[in-house]
Amino acid sequence: MSDPRPSRGSPFVAPAWIGAASIVGLVSALVGDGVFDAVSWLVFAGLVALALRAWLKRDR
Repeated sequence: MSDPRPSRGSPFVAPAWIGAASIVGLVSALVGDGVFDAVSWLVFAGLVALALRAWLKRDR
C-alpha cells in the first residue's frame, strides 16, 4: 500500500502555501487597520518577491 499523505515534494504543496498566504493577506487587509494593514503589506510583498524570484530563475 502506498502512503496517502502527500510528500514534501508534492507539486501541490507550494500552491497551497501561496493560496493560504493570499487568504491571510486578503482577510488581514479587510478586517482592520494598523497592524492588519502591515501584515497584509508584508504578505503581499512576500508573494510579489516570490513571483519575481521565480520569474528571474526560470529556464530560458
